[in-house]
Amino acid sequence: MSKRPDPARRSERSRQAVLEAARELVSELGYAKVSIEAIAARAGVGKQTIYRWWRSKGAVIFDAFLALSQVGDSITLPDTGDIEADLKLVMRATVAEFADPAFEAPIRALNMEIINDPDLAAQYREKLAGPVDEAKKARLRSAQRAGQIAADADLDLALELLYAPLFQRWLHRSGPLTPQYADALVELTLKALRPA
Repeated sequence: MSKRPDPARRSERSRQAVLEAARELVSELGYAKVSIEAIAARAGVGKQTIYRWWRSKGAVIFDAFLALSQVGDSITLPDTGDIEADLKLVMRATVAEFADPAFEAPIRALNMEIINDPDLAAQYREKLAGPVDEAKKARLRSAQRAGQIAADADLDLALELLYAPLFQRWLHRSGPLTPQYADALVELTLKALRPA
């Protein structure tokens, strides 16, 4: 007796093929030259399949990025009790991601779309940036409880102090993204946040 094809499995395979095709095409061609038609052709699906799941090219690129970033329901940062060591580990990983061509192209594409699409920007904050920032702030709160960061430190501002220079250097391609740069950002930020 032969098994019937499982439509859910086939559907998930198609979805993954679309996300992989979107990532590949953005890396190969750049965002502007990628089209829904090209993604569909590379993934081996019809355009209507893509439009059933995503409303725009930007939405496909966002989901491709989200899948690549592996953000799950539960995000935690290392907590060894040493905030400097933990932040250096996280920042070095972030710098490595931003410097990786396979990761960098979808990030750039996503940022271009977020600038022009308020709905996509809201989705980005809800599904990716918000949960990641909450995990970062949870780690900083732990450091506050341990007396490693001032109890009255504004944690939203602390994240901006830590990540904004990295983002600006990446955005403007104004300097190398190295582990040493990541360490320097952590050291300078913690100098500002330590208890008086």
